[in-house]
Amino acid sequence: MFTGLIEATGEIVAIEAAGDGVRLTVRGAEVLTDVQHGDSIAVSGVCLTAVEFNKEQFTADVMEQTLRLSTLGRAQIGRRVNLERAAKVGARLGGHIVQGHIDGTAEVLKVRPGDKWRVLRFSLAAEHAPLVVDKGSITVDGVSLTVSKVSDAATAADQQWFEVSLIPETLSATTLGERKVGDVVNIETDILARHVARLTAFGSRVTGGARLHDAAQTTEIQDGAE
Repeated sequence: MFTGLIEATGEIVAIEAAGDGVRLTVRGAEVLTDVQHGDSIAVSGVCLTAVEFNKEQFTADVMEQTLRLSTLGRAQIGRRVNLERAAKVGARLGGHIVQGHIDGTAEVLKVRPGDKWRVLRFSLAAEHAPLVVDKGSITVDGVSLTVSKVSDAATAADQQWFEVSLIPETLSATTLGERKVGDVVNIETDILARHVARLTAFGSRVTGGARLHDAAQTTEIQDGAE
């Protein structure tokens, strides 16, 4: 689990074909000070497992599904990425709960610069649109952000979008300050929203099943009391 608070930016230094996936090597000394074999490191929002490492870089295997769903499928040597180690138990949760299991990608539609802030508008796939709400949390390339504006539910399915407002710290400390119109990023919607959507999809079957389960438990308790 991650928090979406980026610790450092790194650079992809090697990409090696490995069956239907790749072996990705990333330079990022800041996140390797206490690394252990098998540790999780989020690379622009994608949770990867460090299988080889030294003081300067680490290597991870990336499966075909991850390549297909994320920007890692089009990654090139020299690309800068956001890095975050897995959260420690007992530490402050400064961002929000981030799994590193991205939903897919989004395209930068608009960039509106301000004196200090910058507003970025991203496309939103129809299947992800119900999971994104105004003032809710979303992860973009591994960065925990608050949705500052979102398209109306009545907007056409292929024209849904959301916006985030980036403060100077985010612009300078992450790769989001480099994003321009047409760029593609990884997004992860809020895990709570995904659970609610799943429960809602089952509708009355979940409600009915829960009632039957509660009724069965009540009967067992009453029988035991007798």
